[in-house]
Amino acid sequence: MSQYHQNIDTSTRKPLKLKVCGMNLNTVEVATLKPDYMGFIFWQPSKRCYNEESTIIPHKIKKVGVFVDEDIQVIIKKVKKHQLLGVQLHGKESPSFCKQLKTELKGVEIIKVFSIKNEFDFSILAPFEDVCDFFLFDTKGKLPGGNGYKFNWKTLNDYPSTKPFFLSGGIGLDDADSIQEFMQQPESQYCHAIDVNSMFEIEPGLKDIEKLKDFIKRLK
Repeated sequence: MSQYHQNIDTSTRKPLKLKVCGMNLNTVEVATLKPDYMGFIFWQPSKRCYNEESTIIPHKIKKVGVFVDEDIQVIIKKVKKHQLLGVQLHGKESPSFCKQLKTELKGVEIIKVFSIKNEFDFSILAPFEDVCDFFLFDTKGKLPGGNGYKFNWKTLNDYPSTKPFFLSGGIGLDDADSIQEFMQQPESQYCHAIDVNSMFEIEPGLKDIEKLKDFIKRLK
């Protein structure tokens, strides 16, 4: 276990939040479930790429735009058009890029994604500490996201930061109990939210409402 997570009282943690990503075909229905975040992918190669006009959902649900090595001006335009409250960077964006984006987009949360397979060099997080609001840990795969399988959460034993993070990567309905167990472990102290996507789909971009309802119930 990392020295950073010893003797931490997990009972004082804030309630775990939920992000449903890859929104497209039934956004309004998902919004009725009141997740904390909803993710809209603006990466053209994605099967879940959002090309519709801006969807009106309750403002207390934070709309997050997902981008992969996109031009900063394009991101800014999308944020304004869709009234995004968060930007998730899924590519090889540099700390300076994140800093510029954070400066340009006052009040918009910057989430930087890092992909994990079996091991991870946590030292690469350091330059991003002051230029991002959250980290997101996903599974390393062929695509920037939505690969549908999990990484070994025990890797986070070595998480050296106090930066809150999103836990992502192939999380499905059957993982509800595992999440509850993970949240009792010291290394989960800074887990801010669970991010779900492909395992709750009928088809890319069409979420299974009943599965999501069951998952939310189990998490609580």
